[in-house]
Amino acid sequence: MLSFLQTKLEHVPSIGLQKSVLLKKELRLQTVEDLLQYYPFRYHERNCLHKVTDIQVGMNYIQLRGTLVYIQHSQAGKKKLLASLQDSTGEMRLLWFQGLTWILKRLKIGTVYTVRGKPTYYNQQLVLIHPELEITTSNTFHDVGLLPVYHSTEKLKMQRLDNKNLVRLQRNLLEQVSHHIPETFPDNILKRYKLVSKFTAWHDIHFPKTHEALKNARTRLKFEELFYLQLQLLQLKQTQLEKRKGEVLRNTQLLRDFFATYLPFTLTTAQKRVVREIYHDLRSGYAMNRLLQGDVGSGKTIVAFLSMLISIGSHAQVAMMAPTELLAEQHYNELRGFSQSMNISIALLTGSTKKKEREEISTALKTGALQVIVGTHALLSTHITFKKLGLAVIDEQHRFGVSQRAKLWTKTQAYFPHVLVMTATPIPRTLAMTFYSDLDVSVIDEMPAGRKPIKTMHYYDAQRLKVFRFLENQIVASGQVYIVYPLIEESEKMHYKNLIDGYESICRAFPKFPVGIVHGQMRAAEKTYEMQRFVKGVTKLLVSTTVIEVGVHVPNATVMVIENAERFGLAQLHQLRGRVGRGNSQAYCILMTDTQLSNKSRERIKTMVRTNNGFEIADADLQLRGPGDLLGVQQSGVLDFKIADLAQDGELLQEAQTAAQQLLKEDPTLIHPQNLSVKTQLERMHHMIPWGSVS
Repeated sequence: MLSFLQTKLEHVPSIGLQKSVLLKKELRLQTVEDLLQYYPFRYHERNCLHKVTDIQVGMNYIQLRGTLVYIQHSQAGKKKLLASLQDSTGEMRLLWFQGLTWILKRLKIGTVYTVRGKPTYYNQQLVLIHPELEITTSNTFHDVGLLPVYHSTEKLKMQRLDNKNLVRLQRNLLEQVSHHIPETFPDNILKRYKLVSKFTAWHDIHFPKTHEALKNARTRLKFEELFYLQLQLLQLKQTQLEKRKGEVLRNTQLLRDFFATYLPFTLTTAQKRVVREIYHDLRSGYAMNRLLQGDVGSGKTIVAFLSMLISIGSHAQVAMMAPTELLAEQHYNELRGFSQSMNISIALLTGSTKKKEREEISTALKTGALQVIVGTHALLSTHITFKKLGLAVIDEQHRFGVSQRAKLWTKTQAYFPHVLVMTATPIPRTLAMTFYSDLDVSVIDEMPAGRKPIKTMHYYDAQRLKVFRFLENQIVASGQVYIVYPLIEESEKMHYKNLIDGYESICRAFPKFPVGIVHGQMRAAEKTYEMQRFVKGVTKLLVSTTVIEVGVHVPNATVMVIENAERFGLAQLHQLRGRVGRGNSQAYCILMTDTQLSNKSRERIKTMVRTNNGFEIADADLQLRGPGDLLGVQQSGVLDFKIADLAQDGELLQEAQTAAQQLLKEDPTLIHPQNLSVKTQLERMHHMIPWGSVS
């Protein structure tokens, strides 16, 4: 039956060439299987009927049953077809502007019809425009179950592919495939997770008799999508693990010395757990490939340094790569203090490094004299080679392309270096399980002791003077202020405050205090100069675009003001908020917006005010934006789920991953006869998903 499922729609007698071309163009459906996987987007109770007197504008979708009592075909001006359906309470107008000849043939006065559509006003009359229409027979009155509703288009309706005919088509196809749809799960998985058969799921997703049957069908089909995605990712991870032998790094003497003498604070429980996880990887003999997640200020850098000590203690070098010079310099300064106390050699390499110094660094790396190098993309230069690179730490990993990160693996000969990638952008659990399944994920989910939560407040433009008084009080009390704008120059389409006007208004509002400005169009040296003035406390207010989003560490900054906060996504708002609260003083984030906010913008602002938890914010972001938009992978094919939804199906994803892990544990190569169906389905899917596009 697999061959029938792959039959092109043009070869299905009830479809033919003309309709198949349209189905491909409008809905991207090419085969019988594609069409059967074109699921309804909603359902209606067949016996749930509205009365004409109950219908109002604003109702989403109504179903009427009545007798056709009037038809008028207007040829003058804009061609249209008007009809009237009467039930026991009144008459409802029906209106068509396209496909009039075809519709007219289907209308007969005195015939009972069931019509479905969305009520709206036209020429001051309540009407149904282009309603779904079917003749009601004696059998129709006894129909039970839910009526499927499929997305269609005007072009499809013109070719008699409206909802009624799509329903008929799906019913005919299901009768043809009958019970011969190949089962893709072994019996033990079906029983363990209480899943209905594949045929039952396909039948009941289209024609459920009850809501319970529909729920079971959706669960089965979602589970299948998530299971096979997880199975492929787990196999991919295993293949990578087997290929990438890593240097065994197990000497912890430097680590113990640092803990005993130099560690300036007590690690959190989460930090200790992550260090243990990393040590387990470093000594395993396989190249570590670990993602470290943690909110801004949670202590990822010290965890990275502790990992470096294990590598250095095992006579291997370390490279740390950051996306900007500013962030690389900050990491260098932070690590240099620790390194010098331990007599560890460390250097900084960026695009601004002078040629002579660059040559000295290159030589020191080749000979092994230099133990730690911190830098930007400059580390990927072909001139930079290592004597023995043991560990590569990559900060804000999503800012580097896959091919850029892969270049680090060419920097050492005998083994792949261990890789630790870090991000302060919290990734929702479901996305981490899906898109980083080839990575082991560690999470620092607690903040250092004594760190005060940032207080977030929302103000409208009309309350600006109140906000300015608050800022002045903060500066007088030795605080500093960031003010972030979304745009640099005026845009005709988007009437938001631009940076330059904002800078000038801040200078006028705070004449007693030095004001700085930073934006992406400035030269690197200018940005560095302005940032250094702010870091040293010379500048009290810094007006900026989002260039300060990552990497600025100013303990004295106590307030972050975000103008037009409705224009930023949740993740970006959270990142910006993390620029303050680095010291011991209470920090604040002020979200400034217009009074007119969309529902999504209002929800984002409420979420920011409600919580500082980055993972809660990430989950809210996933709900609002969807996984494709969040990761920028809509076109990759990986998120092309027919029915599963990572924003909604977290528990089911966990079950599917557990099932996939258990299966591979029991039968790693899928050679057991009971798993033949799984192996067959996997082989089909490997041709469908472009794994090269996944990081």
